[in-house]
Amino acid sequence: MPYHFLEVAITPNVRLAQAEMGADQIWLGDHHRESDNFTDSELAFISARDSFYIASVSETGWPYVQHRGGPKGFLKIVDKKTLAFADYRGNRQYISTGNFAANDRACLFLVDYPRRARLKIYMHVEKLTLDADPALTDLVFDAGYRAKAERIFRLRLKAFDWNCPQHITPRYTEHEVEKAVAPLRERLAELELENAQLRTRLEAMGGK
Repeated sequence: MPYHFLEVAITPNVRLAQAEMGADQIWLGDHHRESDNFTDSELAFISARDSFYIASVSETGWPYVQHRGGPKGFLKIVDKKTLAFADYRGNRQYISTGNFAANDRACLFLVDYPRRARLKIYMHVEKLTLDADPALTDLVFDAGYRAKAERIFRLRLKAFDWNCPQHITPRYTEHEVEKAVAPLRERLAELELENAQLRTRLEAMGGK
């Protein structure tokens, strides 16, 4: 059997598509890549994200992908099989929320653009009220983040997989750019100070 993620992802039609492209043999055999428990690598990656994409499916079979964002680490680690996040008010269409009421399956896609890394996760989603689990509520709320939480989503791991870095264009947040250029700004300030001091000395020498 293929590794755990593909045991979930591969269907007969997926297998046919692989065969048509001559790729079916790649995924045959025992690859032994378990993915039903997050390791420290996945937990660190998840904790560093400030956004992710989450896919759901409606009763009519249409998929829907939604962006979720917040402070870095807003997707919280409950344990090695469980994540959770506070669902803050957006445009109030509630498409994902409604879809999960009919089908609790979700796929999350997390990307680290500067390092060109991406993690995809199959999960089961459970909707909770804000007062259903006080300890969980305390965990998912970020002090200082000014947004109105409407519910909590608890997600239980089914399988995960790392994608290859192909075709990921590196992108940087404003904070990452500021951090990268900070040493240059400091050096520029030092040089400007040195220049000003030299100019003052030259002017003083010229006046003698």
